[in-house]
Amino acid sequence: MKVLVINCGSSSLKFQFIDMDHETVLAKGLVERIGAGGHVVYQSGAGSADYEREIPNHTTAFSEVKKCLTTGGTKIAEPEDISAIGHRIVQGGDLYVESCLVTDQVEADIEKLAPLAPLHNPAHLQGIRAAKAAFGEDVPQVVVFDNAFHSTMPKKAYMYPLPYEYYEKYRVRKYGFHGTSHRYVSTLLGELHPEYKKVVICHLGNGSSLSAVLDGKVVDTSMGLTPLDGFIMGTRCGSIDPAVVPFLMKNENLTPDEMDAIMNKKSGFLGVSGISSDWRDIQSAASEGNERAQLVADLLFYQVAKIIASYMVALQGLDALVFTAGIGENASAVREGICKQLSYLGIQLDTEKNDATHGVQEMISADDSSVPVYVIPTNEELMIARDTRAVVTAAQA
Repeated sequence: MKVLVINCGSSSLKFQFIDMDHETVLAKGLVERIGAGGHVVYQSGAGSADYEREIPNHTTAFSEVKKCLTTGGTKIAEPEDISAIGHRIVQGGDLYVESCLVTDQVEADIEKLAPLAPLHNPAHLQGIRAAKAAFGEDVPQVVVFDNAFHSTMPKKAYMYPLPYEYYEKYRVRKYGFHGTSHRYVSTLLGELHPEYKKVVICHLGNGSSLSAVLDGKVVDTSMGLTPLDGFIMGTRCGSIDPAVVPFLMKNENLTPDEMDAIMNKKSGFLGVSGISSDWRDIQSAASEGNERAQLVADLLFYQVAKIIASYMVALQGLDALVFTAGIGENASAVREGICKQLSYLGIQLDTEKNDATHGVQEMISADDSSVPVYVIPTNEELMIARDTRAVVTAAQA
């Protein structure tokens, strides 16, 4: 079976075409600036492409994906070789705790849940409908929900101490995100080390989250109702005193949408440093003596370490600590900074291993560390493809 994996944003469409018989990526690419010009980047064994063209909507974007895969010098497959399409969906609420086939009801539910993920769910829905237009109704589509892995959290972990009626009326609660990444890493670590029962996974990127996993099931996670919650990220503020929001809105005469944009797009690394949302820029500036860039680093190390320590309470111990995603896999200084905050617990890195590890799977803890520490590269696309294959195979049985 060959699966096309899709991750739709409001103005972008990332994709991978995977041969599931060997779990081999046959092609991958990105269509960006949808609705604001258009840029296509594509790589495969048959050829590559990088070009500008007008991409007014997601339907046109999918047509470009189909063209790259099935025609011309970059052709890697016949249209009928695309057995199924798997979509990443950020928010499934508490309606969906596992991946499933796309139906009219599923589409309606994704749309209904859009207020919980206004930047993501509408784009995902556009992607599903555009895929139908490009590949036809007969190609099965599967949705893989970002929050599903976190659905095992106990109520004490996901409930907010607000009037209960808001949970009943609006499903206001913690959901968690990056679940596909956390699940991939947790599953792989479990296969390698089934003796590890209590694990904390640190998904650190431009958006970041931590999860506490007990016997393969999440008992807590750092993101909440939306991906804004948690700790400092590229442009997101993470957890703050809730009273800050009305205080700033009153004093700056801000609308709810303006306040939301400040917390989601103008805060975090960017807001504190005034330089950039990219960790590499922050690290470079900090090394040159920029105090605000150094403050970003201090905030990140401190906040992540505090959450890890709190999850040791949730798990009643810790068998392994794992770093993953763009920063977690590649920024040795971040791993070092976080683990130094945890040294009083006996967590120690092997400095040489840590410094040499970038984007590869490796144990980076010292021999005398109280807890083994790993870098495990995530692979959300493969996880989506696996789910897609399983759902479609079950439906066809």
